[in-house]
Amino acid sequence: MKRVHYSWIILIVTFFSIIVAGIIRSSSGVFIDPFENEFGWNRSIISLSFAISLFLYGISGPFMAALIEVLGLKKMMVISMSTLLTGILLTYLMQDSWQLILIWGIIIGLGSGLFLTVLSPYVANRWFEKRRGLAVGILTASTATGQLILLPVLAVVIENYSWRWAVGLIFVLCSIMLVIIMFFMKNSPEEVGALPYGLEEAEDQPEIIHKRNPITIAFQGLFEAVKVKEFWLLAGSFFICGLSTSGLIGTHFVSYCLSYGIPLVTAAWMLSFMGVFDLVGTTISGWLSDRFDNRWLLFWYYALRGGSLVLLPYALAEGSLMLLAIFSIFYGLDWIATVPPTISISRQVFGVQKSGIVYGWIFASHQAGAAVAAFSGGVIYNIFNSYTWAFFLAGIFCLVASLFVIIIKKQPAQVPVTMNYNS
Repeated sequence: MKRVHYSWIILIVTFFSIIVAGIIRSSSGVFIDPFENEFGWNRSIISLSFAISLFLYGISGPFMAALIEVLGLKKMMVISMSTLLTGILLTYLMQDSWQLILIWGIIIGLGSGLFLTVLSPYVANRWFEKRRGLAVGILTASTATGQLILLPVLAVVIENYSWRWAVGLIFVLCSIMLVIIMFFMKNSPEEVGALPYGLEEAEDQPEIIHKRNPITIAFQGLFEAVKVKEFWLLAGSFFICGLSTSGLIGTHFVSYCLSYGIPLVTAAWMLSFMGVFDLVGTTISGWLSDRFDNRWLLFWYYALRGGSLVLLPYALAEGSLMLLAIFSIFYGLDWIATVPPTISISRQVFGVQKSGIVYGWIFASHQAGAAVAAFSGGVIYNIFNSYTWAFFLAGIFCLVASLFVIIIKKQPAQVPVTMNYNS
């Protein structure tokens, strides 16, 4: 019987680690109303804490990539999952809004940073030579799948018991995942006496210095990247990607549905459908990114997403669950299908060794957009007593993003920009 390559075991452990981290981060969407009702906090304050979380886990990405080089992959995953566990436990003790900001804004934001930013491309680049695009697609799909698929369960628990029981369920999942990481995760293929999947013989790799200051490594990567036009186009389009997904849909979609009289559990199921179809759409996108021009893939992803967001207020105004289900399926297929082509382009431009840190900065832009949408969505609701303008504007921005990506210059295969971080 042919032995399973350990790269696939690493893929499975990473997949479920990201799902658990995504569940923790995105559960904010079903906690907005319970926190508002129990503690009497203003929705803008609650939105601010979740916006800080989105921004911090994004901006921490390049530093997490540098810390992996310094501390190793397994140790960083253990530290990050332990940080999430700490944040979940502290949730039971919070009484004031500043504690919500500290726990859900800072602690959980930083704890989820590794899993939801650079972990997917890092594992795919280091453990896979062949099927790399597919690996990226599977792992990035788990990011949104984890953020969405368990929301109906949490909503049912909140409605029938309380938000504290829902937090307890999250704590159990996080604890199980920490044990699995400690037993099965490895730092590199060499640690198990193997080569990356699909590599027949060892290749000479440029020497990487592991003991340098991770802050220096991260910022030097940024200083080199900002000199390249493609970095700005990818970062700009990814800002809009974050604004239109985790920032707006992930944070405010449930509340938007509630404002039209749709029950909490039904709204959460809609998000769950997005998570299921995201797993399909992003995996297919990874497969496509190995075979087609990634610029055109991104163009169509952003254009179709923009059109669907513009039509969402109409579906809600009609009160049609059928239209909402169609929106959820379609939007789910496109949720983070943008990630594999974006990673592929950044790898082509900056090379395999440096693309992890550069993508970390590009993803930081993604989360800056998410933070803007999470906070401004609450502000727009307070002003207009409706989310309609927030969703309509997000749709227009997506159409702008489609123009950003199509003007990126097509990259020759395997001809990266020279970037020296070791000097």
